[in-house]
Amino acid sequence: MKRPQILQKLAEIVQDELDDDSLSLTEQMRASDVDGWDSIAHVRIVIGVEQAFNVRFSTVRITELKKVGDLVDLIQQSLT
Repeated sequence: MKRPQILQKLAEIVQDELDDDSLSLTEQMRASDVDGWDSIAHVRIVIGVEQAFNVRFSTVRITELKKVGDLVDLIQQSLT
């Protein structure tokens, strides 16, 4: 799966979890840039990503994420 497809699917997951269909994600965004993306939402988003992409992430990898692009990288690596 290519990066734009991953980002689009990720955006849909985040929009669903944060209940904000108008949210537009970019790879440079951080959770702190998005209203409502707190620690609880982060857990829900990660679980949603794992289910949607049929992947599993270690806690260490999740805590290393700094921006949306890092999550896209992690998803892409997990899919290969």
